Amino acid sequence: MLLVLPAGALASIKWKGDFETGNLSQWSALQRVANDRLLVVSDPARQGKYAVKVTVKKGDDPISASGNRNELVYFSDEAPNSEYFYKWSTMFDASFPKSNDWQLFAQWHHDGCCGSPPLEFSVRGEKLSLRVGGDGGRTVWSAPLQRAKWNDFVLHVRWSADPKVGFIELYYQGQLVVKKTYVSTQYEGDKNYMKLGLYRNESIAPTGIAYHDGMVMATSLSDVLPPPPPPAPEVAPVVAPAPTPAPAPEPIPELEVDEPITPPGGAEFSGDETPATIESTPVETQQEIFAGDGPENGTAQGEVALGCSTGAGPASWATLFVPLALYFAFRRRTVAVRA
Repeated sequence: MLLVLPAGALASIKWKGDFETGNLSQWSALQRVANDRLLVVSDPARQGKYAVKVTVKKGDDPISASGNRNELVYFSDEAPNSEYFYKWSTMFDASFPKSNDWQLFAQWHHDGCCGSPPLEFSVRGEKLSLRVGGDGGRTVWSAPLQRAKWNDFVLHVRWSADPKVGFIELYYQGQLVVKKTYVSTQYEGDKNYMKLGLYRNESIAPTGIAYHDGMVMATSLSDVLPPPPPPAPEVAPVVAPAPTPAPAPEPIPELEVDEPITPPGGAEFSGDETPATIESTPVETQQEIFAGDGPENGTAQGEVALGCSTGAGPASWATLFVPLALYFAFRRRTVAVRA
């Protein structure tokens, strides 16, 4: 039975060289002087289970050519006017040597006989760089070299010897770092093929170690860009609790009179009654003695009312003149005695 898939379901991935087979069988050819120079490892790995560890020592020359190398080869056969996306990751070991001479870690070589590749990624000094155009080309991108850290690349190329047709576009660490730039990406009449590993100037003495992982060749950007990170979980806004209202003041209790109040005059009234009329009562008089020579000389006595009469009749005047008369009589008598 023939299974027919809709056009949208067809994958645009042309080839994978991601080492998930656990060996190097995905690649077309190997250029190495010993098995340990291109070694599949499980640690470190950028994606999946496996990556490749590339080691180059001084004198490694498996193809009797210039420079020292150990490289993987894939005959991708990019024809003129073809267009592809390439995705891979490279990490340079912490011991990776510093040198002002060239060290290539990825290249798209021409199938002709001679000259520098039309597109190459290299390390020189402490910089990564992308050079396009071969011997007469130019560097279109560079960035600081970071050791012991994965460098993620996505390269978009239209292959053509015509600088008005060919172009490159580069994503690095998930960011577009080279916008579409028109440039010659092939030599006239040649096809290209891919090489991944480490190829360097033979004057470099220290051992060089690099790791590669996740190579994919595709015709769609969506097949090579990493999936977007999951959205961050939503955090509910913190709502401040409403202020607690102050307690209402307690009402002041009204004074309640449960028992009648008895004023001095004897009338009784309560808080709910109109006070009864209080009648005036005579106030007892207070006897006041004026001192003299003693009882034997005759003591003048009188009574003085502490209250006031309600009228101004003879009784009132009498109470006023009696004390005055006694006072002046006593005064005359005292003066006479002193005289």
